[in-house]
Amino acid sequence: MKRIFRPLLAGAAAALLGFAALPALAEGKFGFVNTERIMRDSVPAQRAQKKIEGEFTKRDQELTRLAEQLKRMQEDLEKNSMTMAEAARRIKEREISELDRDFQRKRREFQEDLNQRRNEELAQVLEQANRAIRLIAEQEKYDIIFQDAVYANPRIELTDKVIKALEGKPPAR
Repeated sequence: MKRIFRPLLAGAAAALLGFAALPALAEGKFGFVNTERIMRDSVPAQRAQKKIEGEFTKRDQELTRLAEQLKRMQEDLEKNSMTMAEAARRIKEREISELDRDFQRKRREFQEDLNQRRNEELAQVLEQANRAIRLIAEQEKYDIIFQDAVYANPRIELTDKVIKALEGKPPAR
């Protein structure tokens, strides 16, 4: 009988101790930040976006110009191919093919460079945001701050405080 009673007693004691820890866990201070909104709405993120746009505007315009030139050449070939000599048509097709290859290469390089620069800039913004989040957590004594939750009660939402901190404004309490 003692063999059965002792494990039951030990299990009941462990369960009671576990339940006793639940209120302590519930007393913790939790927060939530919406990283996507920070990366979209914060001043550093908007500054980074404008910087990237400024760096890549000229190349984007060049790609647009090349695409328009390629389209005009293809339309011209379609319109005049019946009246063109075979040799002239082949030369025109080769020119279009070379221009298309050049356009595709430049577009691919542009996209790769743009993505790399965007990732570099956004990494810096994310680093600043994480510093601001840590500072808010330490100053306001948060136990844990979550990012990107499925649902978060608006009273634990800290995104606006982080955005204000990134602007250099003191967060409202």
